[in-house]
Amino acid sequence: MTSKKSARKSARVAQRKALRNKPIQSSLKTAMTKARKLILENDLDAAQEAVKRAVRALDKAVQQGVIHPNNAARRKSRLMKRLNQALAAAGTKQEE
Repeated sequence: MTSKKSARKSARVAQRKALRNKPIQSSLKTAMTKARKLILENDLDAAQEAVKRAVRALDKAVQQGVIHPNNAARRKSRLMKRLNQALAAAGTKQEE
């Protein structure tokens, strides 16, 4: 344990914030995983809905200060990139 009063308070505050952020981070991970899994399974209609939910969850996490805006932007970009690649691959398969 720290000896300074301000350090003890800071540790308590960090612990409270971690408890508040934990369920948000957990639901965010779940949404991202579901979206990625549906993309890999080529269930593209469901994947598009899951991606929408994941993006919404990312935006909410940013609003609540759980993750940094750039972190959310990077995750959204990567997720959309995967989805668009899967959609393009499905489109070329249908043309053949």
